[in-house]
Amino acid sequence: MSTLAADYEKTDMGTIQIAPEVIEIIAGLATIEVQGVAGMSGGFAGGIAELLGRKNLSKGVKVEVGQREAAVDVSIIVEYGNRIPQIASDIQHNVKRSIETMTGLHVVEVNVHIHDVHFKTIEKEEEEELLLRVK
Repeated sequence: MSTLAADYEKTDMGTIQIAPEVIEIIAGLATIEVQGVAGMSGGFAGGIAELLGRKNLSKGVKVEVGQREAAVDVSIIVEYGNRIPQIASDIQHNVKRSIETMTGLHVVEVNVHIHDVHFKTIEKEEEEELLLRVK
């Protein structure tokens, strides 16, 4: 497989090509739809995982696209308190289904890399209440 756009389908009117970036965006959107995913991870910066926003969905995704199949790697940060194996399985199923439905490509593998755990911040009111109790 290569990461270049492959001739996916030849029709009597021409050729249909799907760029790897398209697959990356589909995979990124399918990943963040899964409950328990805090966001995509752009790798490690200064020893901690970099949490990417919604505008950088494809940055946490790597794809290899062939003529009729694709392999996907997604790097994520999970929300604390969720079952990581379940989240990973849900991501695999959702990414596979989304890519196959939208592109017609066969997804041969979806590898999920968990880079960090995200702890939800305390709400402002709860924080003020805790400060009052301490005083």
